Amino acid sequence: MKNSTMNPTTATRLCASAELAEGQPLRVGVGDEQLILLRHQGICRAFRNSCPHLGIELDWQPGRFLDHSGNYLQCAMHGARFQLQNGLCIAGPCQGQALTAVAVEEHADAVWLSPLPVVE
Repeated sequence: MKNSTMNPTTATRLCASAELAEGQPLRVGVGDEQLILLRHQGICRAFRNSCPHLGIELDWQPGRFLDHSGNYLQCAMHGARFQLQNGLCIAGPCQGQALTAVAVEEHADAVWLSPLPVVE
């Protein structure tokens, strides 16, 4: 685990690190917001659970986000597929658009919502 300068007292704990297995995304609620939390190639990532096409949640069943190959997040409505590493849509009606990334960090055996937004 890498060292972090994040202050956990100003961040929101999302889950224990051990709960987030490689290739098994989690649905996590933070206030009124639903997030997709995943570990891809050992790195924790999070996206808003909202398809850029219609703004609907992606899960085809509660907490089920991956396509049959397990290599892409897939929108239940129109089948849009999104890359795990960056949320970019590679197929479907929103091709070229991306899921909204949410800044998270792993610290003290937990995954935290960072208080700072992702800057690209």
